[in-house]
Amino acid sequence: MTVLTRRTVLQGLAVTAAGCASTRSVRAPRPGPSLPLGAQMGDLRTGAVTVWGKADRASRLVVEWSEDSRLVKGVHRVEGAALTAATDFTGVVDLTGLPAGREVFVRVLAEDGGVTGEEWRGRFLTSPDSAKDVCFAWSADVCGQGWGINPEWGGYRGYAAVHALRPDFFLHVGDAIYADNPLLTEVVLPDGRVWRNKVTPAKSKVAETLEELRGNFAYNFLDDSLRALARDVPIAYQWDDHEVRNNWYPGRSLADDPRYTQVSDERVLGARARQAFFEYSPVGGAARAEGRIHRQLSQGPLLDVFIPDVRAFRAPNSVNRQEQQGPETTFLGRAQLDGLKQSLAASRATWKVIATSMPLGLIIPAEKLPDGGYRMEAWANGPGAPLGRELELAELLSFLKERKVRNVVFVTADVHYPAMHHYHPDRARFRDFDPFWEFVAGPLNAGTFGPSPLDETFGPEVKWHKPATVMNAAPWEGQQYFGSVRIQGDSGVMTVAIHDLTGKALHSVELEPNR
Repeated sequence: MTVLTRRTVLQGLAVTAAGCASTRSVRAPRPGPSLPLGAQMGDLRTGAVTVWGKADRASRLVVEWSEDSRLVKGVHRVEGAALTAATDFTGVVDLTGLPAGREVFVRVLAEDGGVTGEEWRGRFLTSPDSAKDVCFAWSADVCGQGWGINPEWGGYRGYAAVHALRPDFFLHVGDAIYADNPLLTEVVLPDGRVWRNKVTPAKSKVAETLEELRGNFAYNFLDDSLRALARDVPIAYQWDDHEVRNNWYPGRSLADDPRYTQVSDERVLGARARQAFFEYSPVGGAARAEGRIHRQLSQGPLLDVFIPDVRAFRAPNSVNRQEQQGPETTFLGRAQLDGLKQSLAASRATWKVIATSMPLGLIIPAEKLPDGGYRMEAWANGPGAPLGRELELAELLSFLKERKVRNVVFVTADVHYPAMHHYHPDRARFRDFDPFWEFVAGPLNAGTFGPSPLDETFGPEVKWHKPATVMNAAPWEGQQYFGSVRIQGDSGVMTVAIHDLTGKALHSVELEPNR
């Protein structure tokens, strides 16, 4: 016989309750929205930076920042716009009013109804307000010519090399994606080695739909080195042709490439590519609000960076030898050219760096014509006085001389080999300009080529270059490059170097500022 006591009754109730609980379906709390690609910072400028994120569902991007590495004291919270399906759940937050020349720590969250998922943390150095040292890096050309993320080799090693330098910011001067270059899972090299790519559906064909273009940008964030760089170094992006397709310009037909079967109107493809670029790039401030890629990023008294757009306003590629400026010679376009001239003239920074996605003096042929000639892709067109698109460049250079705008330097990429060019009127067919330097870097993870022929119009001279030993060399051949610029705060001296994948400086020059 069982004797019922108060203890046995309570124990029985507890067992019964536990049993009922085990047989009922209990709904766990829904986890907060996540940031599947992490986040990134970009467009570092005086007192501000832009933070980008992509959530896994509808939510709101929230950024908290502080000078406290633990993000406990002095935390500032900034909420961005809603992340919706219309933007592939991407968005940005502009952090403004930042202290000058300080290390700032950020926490990025996606929030839905007060619930957040796993946080993302990063740090960066704000722009100085005094003559302190400034260091930045630049390169371009990622995932081109069939060379994608090879996990066995270590992924995008170029980003890791840039990260090791710990620059204040990184300029990605075009071809951040190759929307027109699908990837194969394996590429067998002539010597029998096999390059193995990570491949996603978006990278298995040319990108035509908005979803496929978005997928090309998202693909890069599968690389650990890029994600690590993004935690420490703000990245400023501009676009070039491969964000749409090779040698792209507004109005270019798709009829010459049978791979494009889902879109027939080039204007539709260009608009989709532009939308995907803004959705996946931390372009900020007035440029994002106005929907423009060309912008100025001020870095304190030593440096202003100017990022022009050489794609959106250009005329179709032609033989590029028109004698007068007009609709057929447009490259920057009248409004952008005038704005760039005035911004350069107004700059009080010691150095003015123009980061253009195409070189000035290298001849880059595009489509071959029946008569054996070529349509030209860049500014240059061959020996002689300025013609065609060169007329815009001549106007810009003459303006800089007339207005006594000193210490202008160009950094660029596109040609898939590094070089240092010095331009001087004594060597030129056109002489109304002051001497200047052009520095070429890249590729960062793409095939290596070069050299390209120089056009004598503006008097360039090759001071150093490193062409490919094998055309379309795979990244593991080591022929991948980035450039760095360091400006000394006390003297204003600018040191420009070209680095390889190990971070080694292959060549450098020191430039004294013209006061």
